[in-house]
Amino acid sequence: MDYTAKLDQAIARLHDEGRYRTFIDIERTNGQFPHATWRRPDGSEQSITVWCGNDYLGMGQHPVVLNAMHEALDATGAGSGGTRNISGTTVYHKQLEAELADLHGKEEALLFTSAYIANDATLSTLPKLFPGLIIYSDALNHASMIEGVRRNGGAKRIFRHNDLDHLRELLEADDSDAPKLIAFESIYSMDGDFAPIEAICDLADEFGALTYIDEVHAVGMYGPRGAGVAERDRLMHRIDIINGTLAKAYGVMGGYIAATSKMCDAVRSYAPGFIFTTSLTPSVAAGAAASVAYLKRNGDLRDQHQTQAKILKTRLKGLGLPLIDHGSHIVPVMVGDPVHTQKLSDMLLEGYGIYAQPINFPTVPRGTERLRFTPSPVHGPNEMDHLVRAMDELWSHCALNRSELSA
Repeated sequence: MDYTAKLDQAIARLHDEGRYRTFIDIERTNGQFPHATWRRPDGSEQSITVWCGNDYLGMGQHPVVLNAMHEALDATGAGSGGTRNISGTTVYHKQLEAELADLHGKEEALLFTSAYIANDATLSTLPKLFPGLIIYSDALNHASMIEGVRRNGGAKRIFRHNDLDHLRELLEADDSDAPKLIAFESIYSMDGDFAPIEAICDLADEFGALTYIDEVHAVGMYGPRGAGVAERDRLMHRIDIINGTLAKAYGVMGGYIAATSKMCDAVRSYAPGFIFTTSLTPSVAAGAAASVAYLKRNGDLRDQHQTQAKILKTRLKGLGLPLIDHGSHIVPVMVGDPVHTQKLSDMLLEGYGIYAQPINFPTVPRGTERLRFTPSPVHGPNEMDHLVRAMDELWSHCALNRSELSA
């Protein structure tokens, strides 16, 4: 077996399909986000504006967060020293879990190293706790949820995206006595559409199913205290397990679930993804706790964020660009071809200093490739004007004209 040749073939396929992923080296400038420095492959540097980051509110450089991290670093050093059950649980981890449980109105929260791990570990563990469990998963759920459901060894049903009739049909077809769980997201990050949370909860009540919601793209940004769309819609009490992240609106790192004390205890006791992973560093946990606490009390950033998203969508629509708008903060401009999407991304970066990573298959279905912009409260009028002008010029005058991109 020529293993190197096999690797070459696998990578060549990605190049041939126009979806080989490139990673540019950037250095964020403390206190100047969304501005950063792009380090080119030839060693030269260029100032850029990041328009595709997940630090939605700019909390990654907020003084409240940085001060908390500095204090914890000075007090405890760099690492946690172990897994959560072997010397890796500190007062900072417990404080963060308490903040998260309070945020979601749940008895307890359980901290993971990322929301991906939280989803994967929890969903793959639940059939151990509920033998015979059937998981009903939305077709557009995140890869971490798909992987967790796939690995758990139990029964799964995939319902068409946000299709309540199909979900009902699947629920009715299964044994009424079998344990069930409906897994879905509050905001789907690629199109920016919302789940019909209340209607899904109604079906869960009718068929005796647990509910599992991923609020990764909503925590910090929706609801009176930033607990997400379920809080905004006053439905948190109807959700059994809430998954969230600390790496987007909260600007740090980590993921979690919030649920009853018994649910968290069971997952903590059975999930390998929790048991055998070194815990977050205390400084990260301290920064995340400070960010969660701050955003509970301060809704101005949430309001500014929504305003910025509305302005950008309005201006891009005014150019006639094919934009998906479901009323969330997600701003996807549809291109529909992986090569064209990469070319647009390259031209924005090299010609205008605008960084917007192309979104291709398998993150989105083939034929729906796009640029996904993420405006924030720290993207000012000048940055907004520059982006809109760049998109207008590229869409109108370059080889990728509007008719080609919209086709």
